[in-house]
Formats: sequence, structure tokens, C-alpha cells
Amino acid sequence: QVQLVESGGGLVQPGGSLRLSCTASGFTLDGYDIGWFRQAPGKEREGVSCISGRDGSTSYADSVKGRFTISRNNAKNTVYLEMSSLKPEDTAVYTCAAGTADSSWYIRCGASYYYGMDYWGKGTLVTVSS
Repeated sequence: QVQLVESGGGLVQPGGSLRLSCTASGFTLDGYDIGWFRQAPGKEREGVSCISGRDGSTSYADSVKGRFTISRNNAKNTVYLEMSSLKPEDTAVYTCAAGTADSSWYIRCGASYYYGMDYWGKGTLVTVSS
């Protein structure tokens, strides 16, 4: 079964760091556009960071630029989101997603658009609090 599974969330103090992982099963992430999205209570879903499957280009939401880094390890079929200098407002459920040129839609992620994400994980909760 096609599945994306996130891990690495948890409770962290403001200013701390976490690394989220997104591992695919049932398909190979290589070549896919991959995105990290988040949704905080009472707020709309936000595209945090995405990475292109074509050329590796990345995009970031202004709110996380300079603090978060997206990367991928195709050998491990995994995409990472390294988060540092975390703030309470970063508290949210973080979800990874994947899409290809076969997608019939596009999604906003940071300042760019990527292939529509047709596969979504269940999410992992990040709580930034002292």
C-alpha cells in the first residue's frame, strides 16, 4: 500500500531543534516533489517547505526561512525537515506529501508551486513550549 509515514515530532523548548523524517513505502520517492505542510489549531494548512523531484530546488515559507532545511536521501526513500530556532508559533501537526508530473493539480508551497501532492502522511505533532 502506498504510504508516507512521518516521525520525529515531539515536545521541544523554544530555541530548540528537531528533525522530522518522512519515509515512503509502497513507492519510491525519487523523482517526486515532496512537501512538508503544517496546520496549527484554528489556522489554515500552510506549506512549510518543498523540494523538487526534477532539479532539487527548494522553497520555504517566509515564517521558517533560515531556520528550517528540507533534504532528501533517496537511498533511504526518506525526506527530512530539519528545524532549528523553534518558536511556539511553530507548534503544529506536520505532514509530508508527495506528487509527480502525473498530478492534475498544483499546490502552493512557500513562494512556489509544485506538482499536486497526491500522497499524504498522517502527520506528526510538534509542540514548542517551555
